[in-house]
Amino acid sequence: MKQHWIALTLGAVLAAAVISPVTHAEEPAQRRVAVVIDDFGNSMTGTEQMFELSIPFAAAVMPFLPSTKSDAEKAHSLGKEVLVHLPMEPRKGKASWLGPGAITTRLTDEEIRERVIAAIEDVPHAIGLNNHMGSRATADERVMRVVLEVCAERGLFFLDSRTTDKSVVRKLSKELGVKTAENHIFMDDIYTRSHILKQALKVQKHVKSHEVTVLIGHVGPPGKHTASVLKESIPVLQGQGAVFVPISQTMHIP
Repeated sequence: MKQHWIALTLGAVLAAAVISPVTHAEEPAQRRVAVVIDDFGNSMTGTEQMFELSIPFAAAVMPFLPSTKSDAEKAHSLGKEVLVHLPMEPRKGKASWLGPGAITTRLTDEEIRERVIAAIEDVPHAIGLNNHMGSRATADERVMRVVLEVCAERGLFFLDSRTTDKSVVRKLSKELGVKTAENHIFMDDIYTRSHILKQALKVQKHVKSHEVTVLIGHVGPPGKHTASVLKESIPVLQGQGAVFVPISQTMHIP
């Protein structure tokens, strides 16, 4: 019982920290915050709650799934940007987590190219890509060269979800002239509300000291919690001088 009371108290403190006002004296006049929500495309929990958020965000939609097209069309109709959430090989994890059409290091260059093009063509209104998983693939220069060459040909950008610190996306994007940006904070890499609240505090801290903050959340198991915490965080971040912008406005050639 004592442990349960402590847990509840911790949650209450974190919640209060997220929704409490902040002082303006030491804050910059304006900071840009771009939100990306991954894993649309399979009618996942929290989809409806995410679409109710008032801020601009990018809907990263996985290809070849039951609600791929309807989720992309819904996001576009609401004025949200759409990304292809491209499944890519991780160093660890189950193959079943990837979904169909995954980019793996065992594929030939032509097979990678065909899969990337097919994924782009399966997600309506996509203006860029980001990686789903991909800690192995995004560190592989051969694989990423093919992926980014397709982006260059199609005029698409690539958002590096940064599932590994060994990513070669920045290096190759510069070489190939592809616009890119990097994720800074995963909101819900652990699915509990208490963890998501802690991540919201990290977002606040990052905003204070950086001109651009990119954060990624997910529909699925943490979806409703993430949507709720994001909704609570909006006025707090705006109080810090933050402006929510589409992810496309953070893109640049390194």
